[in-house]
Amino acid sequence: MDTTKKNSVYSNTDTSKVTMSEEEWKKILPADVYNIARQKGTERPYSSVFENLKETGTYYCAACGNALFKSDTKFESGCGWPSFYEPISKGSIIYTPDNTHGMERTEVQCGRCKAHLGHVFNDGPPPTGLRYCINGVVLDFEKAKEAEKNYKPKENKE
Repeated sequence: MDTTKKNSVYSNTDTSKVTMSEEEWKKILPADVYNIARQKGTERPYSSVFENLKETGTYYCAACGNALFKSDTKFESGCGWPSFYEPISKGSIIYTPDNTHGMERTEVQCGRCKAHLGHVFNDGPPPTGLRYCINGVVLDFEKAKEAEKNYKPKENKE
């Protein structure tokens, strides 16, 4: 997904905090990203293109480009959303209590723009025991350059 066309705050290197009005966000984000990132929506389970992605690379916030997760922390949780056991850094994620829908959960937001990403649960694998259950709509993915460079397609010998 290319959210960078009219999004002047999108950057994979800028770590400065992004503060914008909801009207500004609505102008620059695709409707599906806006719904999840700004209105705390949830995508349908098993609908994310990232659910079964096995490529090596980095997952970024689709709203602002902030680095969130490395692909080697992604795991198959069976919950229907891309799951990770550890964020890329302490500052890449913000944790907030979420007591909506009669549940006590911990919401995870982008550390740069406060976009809603999903929730974190205490039922993940070692070494953290955490499961970051993330809406794929609010993720961008960039394949690792090193992995791409080292990839040599098999020659067709017919």
